[in-house]
Amino acid sequence: MRYTIIPVTPYQQNCTLLVCEKSNKAAVIDPGGDVDLVLAEVDAQGAELEAILLTHGHLDHIGGVAELAKHSNLPIIGPHRDDDFWIRNLAEQCRTFGFPPCDGFVPDRWLEDGDRVRVGEEALQVIHCPGHTPGHVVFFNAEQRLAIVGDVLFNGSIGRTDFPKGDYQTLIDSIQLKLWPLGGDVAFIPGHGPMSTFAEEMASNPFVRVR
Repeated sequence: MRYTIIPVTPYQQNCTLLVCEKSNKAAVIDPGGDVDLVLAEVDAQGAELEAILLTHGHLDHIGGVAELAKHSNLPIIGPHRDDDFWIRNLAEQCRTFGFPPCDGFVPDRWLEDGDRVRVGEEALQVIHCPGHTPGHVVFFNAEQRLAIVGDVLFNGSIGRTDFPKGDYQTLIDSIQLKLWPLGGDVAFIPGHGPMSTFAEEMASNPFVRVR
C-alpha cells in the first residue's frame, strides 16, 4: 500500500490518498476541501477510488466530502457515531470559521473500535480515540506499520481539547493506552504538519512522552 499526503484548505489539513498496490483500488481519508487537487492526484496515479474514510467531524477534515462522494459515487465511511453532532453542524462550522458553504452528508457507515475497513486487498484496523472529538477514530495498517491519526497526535504536540465535547485527559488516555501499545516503530500521518513515529513522540513530545 502506498500513501500520498495532499494538504488541503487554508488550514493545510493532511488529506491522505491510500492506494492498494495489488488491486489499484484507493481511498481518500479526510477530504476537507480542494477536491480538484485530490482528484488530480488520483488521476495522476491512475488509481480507482472506492471509498472516503473519515477520522472525525471537523470542517477542515470533512468540508469536501459531499462533493467528492457525489463526483465519484463513493460511500462515506466513518467516523464514530459520537461525532454525528459535528457533521450535522457542518453549515454552522463553515460560518464560524469563514469557509464557503459546504454540502452536508450522512455517513453510509459509522465505525466502532475494533472494526476493519478495506482498501482494495489491504485492511485497516479502526481504533476509537476520543478526546479531540468524542467520535475520533484512527486507521492502522499493521503490515505497513502506518497509522493515520487525524488530530489526535502531531509531531511534537497533540490535538486541541477546547472544542465542544473535547476532553484533555481522555485524549491523553487515547494516545497512551491505545496508540503506544501498537509499537514505537509505527509511523503516523497527522491531521496537520509533518509525519513522525510513535517512538519519536514517546521520547520527545512534551504532552505524552514516556518518562
